[in-house]
Amino acid sequence: MDLNLMGITGDVGVGALVGFIIGYALKKFMKIVMALIGAYVLSLFWLQQKGVITINTDALFNLTKQATEATLSLADKALGILPGSTAFIAGFYLGFKKG
Repeated sequence: MDLNLMGITGDVGVGALVGFIIGYALKKFMKIVMALIGAYVLSLFWLQQKGVITINTDALFNLTKQATEATLSLADKALGILPGSTAFIAGFYLGFKKG
């Protein structure tokens, strides 16, 4: 039985690198999306204050609840697809923290 350390090291390195890139990009994407959503909601409240529109706040908060549930279910699906290697998870964590 021959143990190939170069192959194992390569797999771990690639998993960590891919995890870092995905974590970094995901955090940057989330920041942009949250800024856009915040600007949109603030503009809605500003228009409501000026009397241009009326907002059904119950429906708005129900919509955000549904969006949150959809996002969490998507995250569960993504975790099922992504490889479960420790190197990938560590790289993802570091990339997400760095982003």
